[in-house]
Amino acid sequence: MINSGLHAHAVGGDDSVASGVSWGAILAGAFAAAALSFILVILGFGLGFSSVSPWSGNGLSAQTIGWSTVAWITFTQIAASAIGGYMAGRLRVKWASVHTDEVYFRDTAHGFLAWAVASLATAALLSTAIGNVISSGAKVAGSAGAAVAAAGTTAAAGSVAAADGNTADAVSGYFIDTLFRAPATGAPATADAAPVAPLANGAPDSPPLAPAQRNEVTRIFANALRTGALPAGDKTYVAQVIAKRSGISQADAEKRVDDTYAAYKKAIDDATTKAKEAADTARKAAAYGSLWMFVALLCGAFIASLAATFGGRLRDRKDRVVYTAVEPAVGERDTLRDTHESVTLT
Repeated sequence: MINSGLHAHAVGGDDSVASGVSWGAILAGAFAAAALSFILVILGFGLGFSSVSPWSGNGLSAQTIGWSTVAWITFTQIAASAIGGYMAGRLRVKWASVHTDEVYFRDTAHGFLAWAVASLATAALLSTAIGNVISSGAKVAGSAGAAVAAAGTTAAAGSVAAADGNTADAVSGYFIDTLFRAPATGAPATADAAPVAPLANGAPDSPPLAPAQRNEVTRIFANALRTGALPAGDKTYVAQVIAKRSGISQADAEKRVDDTYAAYKKAIDDATTKAKEAADTARKAAAYGSLWMFVALLCGAFIASLAATFGGRLRDRKDRVVYTAVEPAVGERDTLRDTHESVTLT
């Protein structure tokens, strides 16, 4: 009887001195994991953009989107790592003369290496191809939000062009206008009403405030905000200018200065508080995102190592089947020859 084993490496040969790393299997598993991660991440971005709407009351809430993103990233890591680790363990070479414990360790290492290469490849894709997809989608989805944010930024600390070509603060511009607003006449204007005559010490229809004087008042308010209080001399000076132009008493002008400065300071403080709250929310979101990404990657490394061990076991179990070719006996050989000849003649 002649036995011819189809797996000569499994039957004989010493592979204890050979390399314990099958880079071909590792790269195959890594490419499979990276490709699956790429597909799932693209699908996740598509689902995410479809669930976000700039219109109030439409789309998912920010909290729901956050938890959905965490769940999808975790699922992506587990699925891709399982496929990559299984392929790395199943496609590696057989170590026939290596102890079983060493085989398990090598399979685990192959899965971990496949996960590491796939993670690096996915990170490279995230910074290139997927980055383009994110930027284009964000430009479309966030156009309305960008307009609102720009308006809020301008209201908080932006600047607009003044009539004389200089730059004035948008918030201070509004409050400076209220300072020099003429008092109401007490009766609504009609189409056939006579025009209001100018006053001696200031009139409702007096010429516009000079740019130099307006900028001076703006700087006074800016200095008061910086120091935290409006000096008495500055308040008296501004009240005199208001009383002269608006035709109100000095006491009423000083009261208007106090009220306007308080409202101005409150608006600035509210805008600063909102900016700090937004920054703190972004900080917390970034911290939570980093922690959950760490957990997802850790799960991916564990699943890849476990799947590689499982794939290696299946591969070794399949390799235990040894196919042999048995030479027939002399009588059986003649019988087979006669049968073949009879079939040929027929």
